[in-house]
Amino acid sequence: MLVLKFGGTSVGSVKNMANVKRIVSQGGRKVVVLSAMSGTTNALVEISNTILGGKSQEALTLIEALNDKYIDVVNDLFSKQEFVDESLEYVTAVFNELRAFALLPHSTLLYNKIVAKGELLSTFMFSRFLQQDGLKATLISAFDFMRTDRLQEPDAFYIKKNLNTILKENTETEVFITQGFVCLDADGNISNLERGGSDFTASIIGAAVEAEEVQIWTDIDGFHNNDPRYVHDTDAISHLSFDEAAELAYFGAKILHPQTVMPVRDLKIPVRIKNTMDPSAHGTLIDDSAEGEGIKAIAAIDGITAIKIKSARMLQASGFLKKVFEIFEKYHTSIDMITTSEIAVSLTIDDATFLKDIVAELEEFSKVSVDTHRTIVCLVGNNIVHHPDTHKLFQILQDINIRMISYGGSNNNISLLINTSDKLETLQKLHRYVFEMSIA
Repeated sequence: MLVLKFGGTSVGSVKNMANVKRIVSQGGRKVVVLSAMSGTTNALVEISNTILGGKSQEALTLIEALNDKYIDVVNDLFSKQEFVDESLEYVTAVFNELRAFALLPHSTLLYNKIVAKGELLSTFMFSRFLQQDGLKATLISAFDFMRTDRLQEPDAFYIKKNLNTILKENTETEVFITQGFVCLDADGNISNLERGGSDFTASIIGAAVEAEEVQIWTDIDGFHNNDPRYVHDTDAISHLSFDEAAELAYFGAKILHPQTVMPVRDLKIPVRIKNTMDPSAHGTLIDDSAEGEGIKAIAAIDGITAIKIKSARMLQASGFLKKVFEIFEKYHTSIDMITTSEIAVSLTIDDATFLKDIVAELEEFSKVSVDTHRTIVCLVGNNIVHHPDTHKLFQILQDINIRMISYGGSNNNISLLINTSDKLETLQKLHRYVFEMSIA
């Protein structure tokens, strides 16, 4: 069995849905995971925020605009009146519920219910789109099997048991359609896997059904060796190891959710990135093998905050780092990079939500300085830390103000902290010297 995930752009128009239909109609049993149509989640978040602001009438106006969009999609998508009527009935029911939400007090539970509607709409319409053409397609609700535990991690045992039960009950089905992103929490409330979580859904399902392969279909032909938004003439990468892909996804390569490879790597289930608009393109294959050495790709993540923590007592003070880490753990704030000296530790975070509180607690036993508007540039490749040409990178970047370096924590990753204002120059210099002049 295959698991195929299609993102918002892939189902963002009637034309694109027809492309997806051609792809999923090609032989073999499969589970198809869909995101909301492009633009829908953003619209639903805006509706939720407007309700939160107490602007019910404004929220209702936004709801009507989105409703009109879906009525147009239904009328364009279906050629048989019975499917038009059924889909319009479903769309009406969803938007009536949203109208009712606009008059309720806002809460986290309400937010999650609102943003989940996008995936529910796309999967209902697409399942009927397949059925209209006689495909043996069944819509299954993610709420019947996708659940997180008390630690907000996927409940693997529950998911595997319930999903496989559903699949066994539908032996005639060729294509199962389900929602990405959405799930239930440990208390049975509607929740989600956060933005981009449909990739994660697909790999969780892939692990649960022990799929032959998980395919992530998007609007680009795989991982590129640099960010095409900032660098011209980037190339798609044909192969990455699980470790390489995880590093790239975590450090800014938006094509893949950072946790996607985690559920499937131990089972050695390959993940393939494919382009919905160009299905014949090879894409990027991600598996447990590592090919070649040297730098394969460069990624960058913005919005980084650097924190320097200095204590005159750090020398031989064994509890200093423990106290520091406990504060970040208390505020559920992950650390991306860290360097230490005898009397100071510097680290970076990409979530500054609790920065003020964190700094206040750190200042109880140390001197703290904070720098914002920083970017982490990540260089990824098999065994690059030991590659004989790696040292040349620092010659190439001698004119760039590098604030921190993470080197040796992973054999597959070198990370550099720079000023965000230097990001474009850094990416272009690295690309020119690493790929165009082939130093690696």
